[in-house]
Amino acid sequence: MKKILEIHQYGETDIRFHTDLRPMEKPESIPELVSSVAFSMMTSLWGGNEMDILAIIRALAIADLAVSVNRKEMIKMMDQDSKAFAEIIREAHQAFERNGGKAVVFAPGVMPAKTKS
Repeated sequence: MKKILEIHQYGETDIRFHTDLRPMEKPESIPELVSSVAFSMMTSLWGGNEMDILAIIRALAIADLAVSVNRKEMIKMMDQDSKAFAEIIREAHQAFERNGGKAVVFAPGVMPAKTKS
């Protein structure tokens, strides 16, 4: 098991971050991580505590942009990267369905019906 991101708050301004990943040493780990996180967000994360998690992820992104040296360039880069990943995910989803797979999309906060097997 890898620790992707762990955040602890010890006081009003004492927030500490921990991770086992080293993207500076292994830059290819970031696209792999984006893909894994996106897949998780499309499956097991939904129906759980996604509203809380997404709020924290967005708070981290906003804080990152707030302290960025060039926030407009950072937003442009994030927009381009997320657009590229969205296209890859959309194509994979379509290929899955073309090959007979069936994907059921649940809106945030909606849990699938519990059925007995």
